Amino acid sequence: MYNKIKILLEMIKFEHTVFALPFALMGAFLARRGVPAAGTFFWVVLAMVGARTAAMGFNRIADRRFDAANPRTADRALPAGLVGLAEAWTLVILFSLLFFFACYNLNRLTLLLSPFALGLTFLYSLTKRFTWLCHVVLGIALAFSPLGGWVAVRGTLGDFPFVLSLGVLFWVAGFDMVYACLDADFDRGAGLYSLPSRFGRKRAFHLAVFFHLLAFLLFLLTGIVSQLNYFYYLGIVLTAGALFYQHIAVNPKDLSRIQLSFFTLNGLISLTLFVATWLSLVV
Repeated sequence: MYNKIKILLEMIKFEHTVFALPFALMGAFLARRGVPAAGTFFWVVLAMVGARTAAMGFNRIADRRFDAANPRTADRALPAGLVGLAEAWTLVILFSLLFFFACYNLNRLTLLLSPFALGLTFLYSLTKRFTWLCHVVLGIALAFSPLGGWVAVRGTLGDFPFVLSLGVLFWVAGFDMVYACLDADFDRGAGLYSLPSRFGRKRAFHLAVFFHLLAFLLFLLTGIVSQLNYFYYLGIVLTAGALFYQHIAVNPKDLSRIQLSFFTLNGLISLTLFVATWLSLVV
């Protein structure tokens, strides 16, 4: 059982929850103008874990045949036979129910928005079959994170800083384009759509730089709109450094350090902005 749990957690890359969860908490802290109630905090965390796990499980199910044909992903749990299809579907269903249950325990609007939010994350897994805008769809799905945190506290969309969600959208779409460069040749041959497979790695990198510049400006505007103090802007400076470094660490001809760019630095960005927001609100 322990080994099976380890395999399932590896299959869904559970540690990547760090991309979306800090932004959901950021939305909740901004809505409360401080630390939310313990119960709200608990259900927000549970909702994010449920949604992200269900979405990633569905992604692995939807892509299992492509993963088996791709040398880079052939050793993943489903194509390698380490996890059965029924087990994967059970994981998706259980964590979807956990997500809806958490939303139910927050407020009515959170529950009403939950099917749309989860549906978007599921839709992303299918978009590579028909559009190279799949990266933008993923960005829109994760942009629901801060909005969901806000609604969980306020029970309304009123006064929500939409520039924050737009920042998340362009940040996610940008780094997903870079990551998709790993499979550009395979996607082209398999008839899958991605921006690198359609326009080439070089153009994808250029667009990713533009998207991350937009994301930085929108994150900066979030601090202004939300009237945050210098702690937040210290976080913005660190965010700028992380965005800049990941674009010099990886280039279209050398993707060897993409793990550093995609996972480490982007996880650092989400955590930095959340902590900077938290400090700005409580100090």
